[in-house]
Amino acid sequence: QVQLVESGGGLVQAGGSLRLSCAASARTFSSYVLGWFRQAPGKQREFVAAINWSGSITDYADSVKGRFTISRDNAKNTLYLQMNSLKPEDTAVYYCAAKVGSSGVYYPTNYNYWGQGAQVTVSS
Repeated sequence: QVQLVESGGGLVQAGGSLRLSCAASARTFSSYVLGWFRQAPGKQREFVAAINWSGSITDYADSVKGRFTISRDNAKNTLYLQMNSLKPEDTAVYYCAAKVGSSGVYYPTNYNYWGQGAQVTVSS
């Protein structure tokens, strides 16, 4: 069982930055592929970024590529999402998630564990 707790959300003006953190409870944290997803009101949950167990491989949605950076610190059991040049369309609840295996990282149904979500609001 893995428990995930997000923090770092909030309200920011367009062009600003935020860093989300996701603390995990698993002793085997380093064995999981980790991802960030987001869900805006009235929309489906969508893939934002993913990172492999060592942090050597990352993947991003086209909408955030070049602006967001996913990273992990396995010694601290923590996942991060650095968000720069934020836009109003980035407004959503952001979720961290963990899965076993490296395939299908784009699909939320492939993830085994989820955090409770953190609200990010970007004002224009």
